[in-house]
Amino acid sequence: MSGPAAARSDCSFLAFDFGLRRVGVASGNTITRTASPLGTVAEPGAARFDAIGRLIAQWQPDALIVGVPFHPDGQPHDNTERARRFARQLHGRFHLPVHEVDERYTTTEAHAAGAADVDAVSAAIILEQFLNSL
Repeated sequence: MSGPAAARSDCSFLAFDFGLRRVGVASGNTITRTASPLGTVAEPGAARFDAIGRLIAQWQPDALIVGVPFHPDGQPHDNTERARRFARQLHGRFHLPVHEVDERYTTTEAHAAGAADVDAVSAAIILEQFLNSL
């Protein structure tokens, strides 16, 4: 991570597991280096960004994290570009740094953990991967 937030040791984040119908959301920070699932945003279109905006206002993160899916061999697929577009939209609307994280296997990991809200738990796994990379 670069920029002013990188110099701080107490950064907070919201992470997103992007999907066409649902977006899982998690929060976390650099102090505990853990992430907690918050829930799932299922509103369509502009209402989706309104709901995300309310979460950003509530949690006031320093940066946003977006999981970007790839095939097991690392090759991009249709949802790769969709997730990257979502990341660009977040940055454009909310003017926060947005970091992309390879999210291969996060949904499988959330299912294996018996998650009730797979999308939110996937977002938490994405955020913990990011925090572990710092």
